[in-house]
Amino acid sequence: MFRCIQALMVAVAVASSASAQAPRSFPANALRGEIVIAQPPVVELNGAPARLAPGARIRGRENLLQMSGALVGVPLLVHYTFSTEGLVQDVWILTDEERAKVPWPVTPAQARAWLFDPDAQTWTRR
Repeated sequence: MFRCIQALMVAVAVASSASAQAPRSFPANALRGEIVIAQPPVVELNGAPARLAPGARIRGRENLLQMSGALVGVPLLVHYTFSTEGLVQDVWILTDEERAKVPWPVTPAQARAWLFDPDAQTWTRR
């Protein structure tokens, strides 16, 4: 019995450390910005009012889903995407390693003008 519990604890520790170290992949349409959740679904995105889309997903630094109500009033550096209706659809709160990847586009015009390497998760200015 003790060996089973010990093996299970080791398996959980290995799985936790592996998932914590796995780099996240962001889509090419993900922009970088600062978001402050006011009163969900109302947010401030780069200083301008915006809204979260129905079913919007906010992922924390550990890549776990976060509830928007728990993040009210906290300025967060994020990557985000828009829905086809122009609402904020996906939000990823950045880790220190992800913040260090520069440049990263902050406007759709920059994203169209720069080259994205999805494997390296880096942008290059043309």
